[in-house]
Amino acid sequence: MTDLVLNETRDGIAILTLNRPEKLNALNYALIDRLLAVLDDIEVDDGVRAVVLTGAGERAFSAGGDIHEFSASVALGVDVAMRDFVVRGQRLTARLEAFRKPVIAAVNGIAFGGGCEITEAVPLAIASERALFAKPEINLAMLPTFGGTQRLPRLAGRKRALELLLTGDWFPPPRALELGLVNQVVPHADLMPAAIGLAKRILRHSDLAIASILTAVARGLNQSIAEGLLVEAEQFARMAPTADLREGLDAWLMRREPRYGGSWTHIARPDEARRASLALDQGATTKRPFMLGWKRQK
Repeated sequence: MTDLVLNETRDGIAILTLNRPEKLNALNYALIDRLLAVLDDIEVDDGVRAVVLTGAGERAFSAGGDIHEFSASVALGVDVAMRDFVVRGQRLTARLEAFRKPVIAAVNGIAFGGGCEITEAVPLAIASERALFAKPEINLAMLPTFGGTQRLPRLAGRKRALELLLTGDWFPPPRALELGLVNQVVPHADLMPAAIGLAKRILRHSDLAIASILTAVARGLNQSIAEGLLVEAEQFARMAPTADLREGLDAWLMRREPRYGGSWTHIARPDEARRASLALDQGATTKRPFMLGWKRQK
């Protein structure tokens, strides 16, 4: 049986491919369940630090939900349709949105309906010049149900999102870029190198810091600024005693590249950290001052 989600790891980056090209990678129930299971495995795999998600074939990222399967669920009643389609789809987009490793969508073609909602949910997205986006659910006399009525207005603004939701009109990659749906648009041949390159730029940094930023943004975005600041402070409090933060500070003070361990294990003794910091600070007084963000030249 063909695997519905292809999974290949390169240099710590899992490349996941929605694999129903003959159906334009439509999201049937089995594919969604398989993708959720793969994400569960990746989350606890220390050898995988980032995810690039794309679609198989030359035509589609994902054309959205599998309408034949969904129609059969609707025929069995609202409870079945809610359980099989709505709850399952919302679980997937929520999982992608809150994932503690960076997920980058490489949108290689059609991203309609659920495919567009995946793009809205992931933290980062790059679109091929061949990509095409749409919110076509209104053509079926229904609203988007994988989070599209909530995330798109937050990304694009209420009026611009409503125009797309209420008309069902498709829109090209430059419009998706303008709306904040994707981070950049690249030539089709450059799509995967661009997505992998973005992942590598992120993975130069501490996995713990990456996870903290992703969590703070995902949890704080839809709260008040005061509540969001509490989330930010909470994530800092979790990072503060870790060896990664100590290494980041020490590397900056010593003007060297950091070597992160990526473990939530705390440093053994805060007084030792203070002494180390003082010693480094005293040693640094004889050196030329430098700015935060300095990088040693290769």
